Amino acid sequence: MPELIVTNFNRNFTGVSATAAGVIRQQMQHYDLALAGHPLPGCPDPISKSEARRLSRKAPPNRPFTIWHVRRNTEMRAALWARDVLRLPVKIVFTSAAQRRHSAFPRWLISKMDAVIATTEHAADFVPNVRAVVPHGVDCSYFTPAKNRAAAWAATGHPGTRGIATIGRIRPEKGTDRFVDAMLAYLPDDPDATALVIGRAAKSDQAFLADLKQKIADAGLTERILFPGEIAPDELPTLTRALSAIVQLPRYEGYGMAPLEGMASGVPFVATDAGYYRHFSQNGTTGLIVPEDDAPATAAALTRLLSENHHEKMAKSARRAAETIFSVSAEAQGISKVYEALWTAP
Repeated sequence: MPELIVTNFNRNFTGVSATAAGVIRQQMQHYDLALAGHPLPGCPDPISKSEARRLSRKAPPNRPFTIWHVRRNTEMRAALWARDVLRLPVKIVFTSAAQRRHSAFPRWLISKMDAVIATTEHAADFVPNVRAVVPHGVDCSYFTPAKNRAAAWAATGHPGTRGIATIGRIRPEKGTDRFVDAMLAYLPDDPDATALVIGRAAKSDQAFLADLKQKIADAGLTERILFPGEIAPDELPTLTRALSAIVQLPRYEGYGMAPLEGMASGVPFVATDAGYYRHFSQNGTTGLIVPEDDAPATAAALTRLLSENHHEKMAKSARRAAETIFSVSAEAQGISKVYEALWTAP
């Protein structure tokens, strides 16, 4: 009987999936753990939802109940069914990153959790039952710097001698259009750079994507702003370490792992003041925060970041901050304290 069941019911690899995977790789060293749902890189082979319920029928050895750690609405619903309908010996922990008010049904679900972990102090303002604020961390053994960045970029097969990327779903909320506008302003002055838009567009955002590609074509930069689509999770570290900069310009972001994964890879970033990006930037030593909807300012920040005087210094600072301040081991330790408090409560 596992003492901990972590759920992953989204078949797509999202930011939530990435954060869960990093923590699970730490937790599997300390807990009898099962992953329920869809596979995650470097994690145990998953079991089904029904198998998770079966394994929760009895309390695990030396524990009063099994903890289900959930991160999505569908997962909260499944855990509540196990606890409240099937009456299984289960307690539910939910991680919340949203920095805005949840809609009515998610608010109700969250109110039924036994413990809530917020990823930031601001996120904690929007949810009840918060037991701890535990920022997401990055797996610094999974995301590592390239020994030779130029060779790593050449190995990707993309043109130019260095790469700049934005990572995430292609949609207005993620600021993909802001990235394109910034690249239209920046690339003419840096003929060695190639820009990548890493991610996919949902059917509802296909017109948005088409407009972006037309704008790029009109500027004559189709061969320098590329859309490689989604990158498989186990391939992402290799591509990330080959980049020279990550640029994230969302209109809204709950937390945002792309800059942090870049930092662990020795890749500094440029970003708007969204998610946890300002904290990641460490007063401009690991990344630069830029105004919203200001392509010239973003291009200027990128020019500064990639300059010979700044880039290598920022790259080293980024890696150091990822290891010492934003490591996934620290996140896992913070989460463990919440588990232990539940298990030992009278």
